[in-house]
Amino acid sequence: MKFARYVFLSAGIYGILLIAPMYFMEAQVGADYPPPITHPEHFYGFIGVTLAWQVLFIMLSRDPVRYRMMMLPSVLEKFSFAIAVLWLFAQNRIAAPLVGFGLVDAVLGVLFIVSFVKTRGAEATIPVAAS
Repeated sequence: MKFARYVFLSAGIYGILLIAPMYFMEAQVGADYPPPITHPEHFYGFIGVTLAWQVLFIMLSRDPVRYRMMMLPSVLEKFSFAIAVLWLFAQNRIAAPLVGFGLVDAVLGVLFIVSFVKTRGAEATIPVAAS
């Protein structure tokens, strides 16, 4: 259970530190990776949804056994980005530095799976409140 706590807490903190500054980087992203952003609602929507997931990771780290089933969509969140980045890079549609971020998400996805497996059976030890 400690392993899962550290994995999800680390993932959440890393994600917040990486994503939150993007709220102030729309112009820079457009300049570094042309063309400029033409649909800011997609850009800011991505940031907002991604930040929400980081908060979920931190909440999950507080009680991994209780929130164990939320690990499964968390794996999907990580692999969906990692696979998309690798696919887009293979088609020469994104810059090489973005591949590193995709690989970090792939590693976190694997660690989320390991956390899911390591917490199996632990939910049976949670006391159930009497009704």
